[in-house]
Amino acid sequence: MRAALTSAFPILYDDRLVLCLAVLALITAVNLRGIVESARAFIVPTVVFVGSILVLIAVGLFRSEPVSTATAAGHASVLADNATTVGALLLLKAFASGCSALTGVEAIANAVPSCRVPRVRRAQRAEVALGVVLGVMLIGLSVLISRFHLQPVEGVTVLAQLADASLGHNWAFYVIQFATMILLALSANTSFGGLPVLLKLLARDNYLPHVFALKADRQVHRHGVLALALVACALLVFSGGDTNTLVPLFAIGVFVGFTIAQAGMVLHWRSRRGPGRRGKAFLNGFGGLLTGVSAVVVTATKFEEGAWLIVVALPLLVVAFRTVHRAYARIGERLGLGRIPDVPHRDRSVVIVPVSSISRLTSEALTAATSLGDEVHAVTVCYPDPEDRAALYALELAWAEWNPGVPLVRLDCERRSLGRPIAAYVRDVGGAELGVRVTVLIPETEPERLWQRLLQNQRGTVVAHAVRRETDAVICRLRFRLPRGRTTCLHGEPARPLGAGAVRVPSKPWARPLGRRQRPARSGHRCAFLESSVPTEPHSRSSRWPTWPSSSPRSRFSRWWPLSPRG
Repeated sequence: MRAALTSAFPILYDDRLVLCLAVLALITAVNLRGIVESARAFIVPTVVFVGSILVLIAVGLFRSEPVSTATAAGHASVLADNATTVGALLLLKAFASGCSALTGVEAIANAVPSCRVPRVRRAQRAEVALGVVLGVMLIGLSVLISRFHLQPVEGVTVLAQLADASLGHNWAFYVIQFATMILLALSANTSFGGLPVLLKLLARDNYLPHVFALKADRQVHRHGVLALALVACALLVFSGGDTNTLVPLFAIGVFVGFTIAQAGMVLHWRSRRGPGRRGKAFLNGFGGLLTGVSAVVVTATKFEEGAWLIVVALPLLVVAFRTVHRAYARIGERLGLGRIPDVPHRDRSVVIVPVSSISRLTSEALTAATSLGDEVHAVTVCYPDPEDRAALYALELAWAEWNPGVPLVRLDCERRSLGRPIAAYVRDVGGAELGVRVTVLIPETEPERLWQRLLQNQRGTVVAHAVRRETDAVICRLRFRLPRGRTTCLHGEPARPLGAGAVRVPSKPWARPLGRRQRPARSGHRCAFLESSVPTEPHSRSSRWPTWPSSSPRSRFSRWWPLSPRG
């Protein structure tokens, strides 16, 4: 891709790494949309490239000499001066390079599970069509190279010289270069279509993390696509965008894969009984021999140019696969997979709710906790700072006035740690009595906008991490979605302050204030949320609705009023 573009525009040679990374980002984004969407997006450039090459071959066959040689003028040949004889090593290298030109035909075989039914027949037809198109193009280009006596030169591809010789240095030349650039850029989609499926198969057999076997909404293995994109990005940065360094690595990996696959097919046919199995085994064995020789030749000739990386990486990958497989085997043994477990039973449940203030979120959390457990504890962490002590005192006063029927437990901590005191309390509660199941319910708000997540203090994440690391308690994350608009009063109207911050609550015959032993309102009821000051003097339950002045020396807190379903 980079060579095709710089052959037409040499000024872009220094920006090859940026161009490669941009194309990689584009291909990754398209593949994350799904297999069908990526195929639709890539079919047009493919048709344009194939049509352009066929036109180039057809026009070149009617020419006896090159139309133009402007592209290769002034560029030195890469052939040595004494390259006059053809040796065995040169023949083997030419064979290996020719085999590498056909890499990609295995993508259809790898993607058979992604084909529509009947999968095998569709894959066979696609493989035959691909072989015919590649054969016609490869033979036609080879004939033109021989007819025009073209040689590889520095900075210009042979295909660019062919386009210049057959069509001339005009708009058709640039069309072929752009088509070649786009197709070579999109040829990376072969890996994006095959490798995530392979990762899924390895994950299914417990040789990779099971997350690679998951599919997204658009039937795409998203984690495999992202992992491939990250590895490709690292290789591009490592090579500086020089494809000449990466092509040998790709060829060696493909030839090794072909050899292993063909050897596996030989073992497969030997274990089968039926007509034609010996011929098929011989065909696969001969193919494995050819690809094995190609792998050895490419590795030997390109070892110092980067092939050593594959020699080191392949054994490490095998060791990693075996390590993951053994880990999953140990996990399955401890979980008792494949065996009938004990009959489920009910334990006594204690729910612990971390709180730092009184709000609508606190009430929802305690409501959910009383629904889940037999016993509920609300805990708050206190620090020795005077400011924190004053805030704790105000919280305890507000809690006593609110009186939700749940005790508030104070956890003193000399250091400013939030998760460890709560985890220690969870251990104490779980160890005080046998047969107790402790659940930590962490209330969190779900903001209306995505960017508002940055405004959260992440206290819930800190608590969950400490409890998960230090205890065996069940962790429950309560997501409370913030309602749109302003919080309404009993009639559905916004609360309006009267005077210096006081709020008057409209009277209704069916509305009553919370008693001192009432639990928080259940989620099935509509509630009104009013923020007011604590009254200076307690009022009786038979009194009229009071107005609390904002000048009260006691702290402000949130009071809940239950409503009937018709409120």
